[in-house]
Amino acid sequence: MNITIRRVGASEAAACVAGLAEVLVDCVEGGASVGFMAPLPRERALAFWQGVAAGVARGERVLLVAEDEAGAVVGTVQLITALPDNQPHRADVAKMLVHRRARRQGIAARLLAALDEAARAEGRTVLVLDTVSGGDAERLYARAGWVRVGSVPRFALMPDGTPCGTPFFYKHLAPAPRGAARLSGPAPAGGPGRRSAAPASTAGRRGRGRHRSARRRPR
Repeated sequence: MNITIRRVGASEAAACVAGLAEVLVDCVEGGASVGFMAPLPRERALAFWQGVAAGVARGERVLLVAEDEAGAVVGTVQLITALPDNQPHRADVAKMLVHRRARRQGIAARLLAALDEAARAEGRTVLVLDTVSGGDAERLYARAGWVRVGSVPRFALMPDGTPCGTPFFYKHLAPAPRGAARLSGPAPAGGPGRRSAAPASTAGRRGRGRHRSARRRPR
C-alpha cells in the first residue's frame, strides 16, 4: 500500500471529517481505547471530528493524516497546541489511529516521525502523551524515543468497559534550525519508519476526549 503522510490545512480539515470518522469507528470496533465506548455511532464520530476541524481552523491543533493511493484516510494523529500561557514550548499528542486494514505497514511509526517535524515547525520541543498498558502502541513509543514516566492503574476503560492502566510518556525535541519556516498548511511529512504492529494508539486520552464533557473542545 502506497501511503502519503501530510498535514491538513485549516481550509480543508472539514473535508476530511467523513474519512476520519471511519477510522475512529473502526478502531473502537477493534477494541482500541481511544476515548469512546462501543458501539460508537457514526454520528458521534462525525461530531467529534467536526470539533477537531474547527480547532484546526482556529489554529489550536495540528492534524496529520495518512492516505492511501485512492486518497482515503487510513490513519491520523494530532498535536494540540492550545495550552496555558506558561507552556508555549509544549504540546499534547492525541488520537493516533490506524485503520485495521492498513496496519503492520509502518504507518504509525511514520505518523510519529511526521509529528516530530510538525512540532518543531510549531516551536514545540516538549511533547506528552498517554496510552494503554501493555499494548503495541506502548512498545512503539519506546522504540520512537519516548520516555515512560509511570502508569496509573485503572485510569480508563476499554470500549467494552474493562478497566485498563494508562502509562504516560514524554519526548524532548531539538529546536528547529534558526530561520526554519513553520508549517502553515498541507505539506508532505514523514518518511519511511519502523514497521509498527500498533493497532491504534490511545495517545492523548488524558483530557482529550474520554474524560471531557461534551461541552468541552474535543481532544
